[in-house]
Amino acid sequence: MKTIERALLSVSDKRGIVSFASALVQRGVSLLSTGGTYQLLKSSGIEVTAVESYTGFPEMMDGRLKTLHPKIHGGILARKNNPSDRESMTAHGISDIDLVVVNLYPFEATIRKPDVHLEEAIENVDIGGPTMLRAAAKNYLFTAPVVDVNDYDRIIAAMDSNGNDLPDPLRYDLMVKVFTHTAHYDTMIAGYFSRRTDQSIFKPYLQISVPVTESMRYGENAHQQARLYGDFYQYFDKLHGKELSYNNLVDIQAAAELTDEFPDPALAIIKHTNPCGVASAGSLAAAWDAAYETDKQAPFGGIIAVNRPLDMETALRINEIFTEIIIAPAFPSEVLDLLKKKKDRRLLRQLKPVAGSYPWQIKSIAGGFLVQTPDSQPVDSASWKVVTRREPTPNELEDLIFAWTVVRHVKSNAIVYGGRRRTLGVGAGQMSRVDSSKLAIWKAKEAGLSLEGSVVASDAFFPFADGVIEAARAGATAVIQPGGSIRDQEVIDAANEHNLAMIFTGIRHFRH
Repeated sequence: MKTIERALLSVSDKRGIVSFASALVQRGVSLLSTGGTYQLLKSSGIEVTAVESYTGFPEMMDGRLKTLHPKIHGGILARKNNPSDRESMTAHGISDIDLVVVNLYPFEATIRKPDVHLEEAIENVDIGGPTMLRAAAKNYLFTAPVVDVNDYDRIIAAMDSNGNDLPDPLRYDLMVKVFTHTAHYDTMIAGYFSRRTDQSIFKPYLQISVPVTESMRYGENAHQQARLYGDFYQYFDKLHGKELSYNNLVDIQAAAELTDEFPDPALAIIKHTNPCGVASAGSLAAAWDAAYETDKQAPFGGIIAVNRPLDMETALRINEIFTEIIIAPAFPSEVLDLLKKKKDRRLLRQLKPVAGSYPWQIKSIAGGFLVQTPDSQPVDSASWKVVTRREPTPNELEDLIFAWTVVRHVKSNAIVYGGRRRTLGVGAGQMSRVDSSKLAIWKAKEAGLSLEGSVVASDAFFPFADGVIEAARAGATAVIQPGGSIRDQEVIDAANEHNLAMIFTGIRHFRH
């Protein structure tokens, strides 16, 4: 019968180790330990043998060398049912090690420090720990590996239920946890050192290792499973409301990315990641009035984001409609009290800008992934080129900058009509650009908004003159688009014919 008679304990995270070691001793398990763990157990009155006493080989090189020894790894790797292994152990005086309890030097915590030096990072690369864990994981049927302090209690409970043994399913679970943990550890190490000399995000291997944050009730639809991974809650703090859904999180990201773009007070209303109303004004209340006026139907059940602390005047306006989520950098207490009265509404405090929070955008495809840098190209009006006879007026230019800022956040094909730093009509996701333009015009008419004197932004070039002609007929006086079509001259000629000012940015903003 396999029983746990000897355990090796060597932990960096010492939470719970004293009580766990004491429970093992009470069950007749002899202990081996190293360094600080040995000192802690010894000072706590627990009977423990130092690894150097067992191996007859002292720790050296400031603790770099202590467990890399045949008596340690032979005891970990030996198979109890293999006669050859047993003969080797007898010949060389090697005893079984039945339980390996190890957690690793805090490399990840070390490199998160803003002032970490290369030498400090290197010294926190654990060598002996991963080696012992991987050896035990390979031999999990005979040597149980333990890397998680949260497993201590269930190991003791399992020993009590199984005559000091651990059932094979538990051993297998511990093995998987070890290989997952060491893979994450190695990914952190490789990522940190490669970033020091190679600033490119595209490495020979796609290395992603982030912990699960929470399980979600479902994904985009109820039949899809979903999990959240990573550090989302370092950027947002949920102050009120039920749990966030998969779709909520996607919309939150889209909303925050948009409002982060504006230096002045701004408000965005988001539905299915598309902005249905955006405005920048002297106050949030004025921004709300303008953004909401763009489309008074779509905001129902939508996401609202602001880039200033949410004041009571604006909160009272928002409170008149049903919204899923409100995002702000701060909520004064009286505003929070008001908005909390609707229990199904989520309130999120944005802790810091989301721009630059991730180096990649990743999509799954058959057999792999597509990886690209985010579309974070700053709006640079100095690089734009006026291609028509008439240049935009200062007011038109201000509106063009606003519309161009918004259109990059709209699903392609994307058209945004704007004026006076607000949206007037948004056309998203249509199969042709002229259809998106017609949709935006229709939305403006439905909202009772005039497009006379407006500007229009297109996320990609107008392939034909019809889109520009449609804009002129609607009342637009200026156009901004990337340019680059083989029919650019036809489009320019149409703009000139209708006395439109038109800017080519040279940058496309497809969003699929």
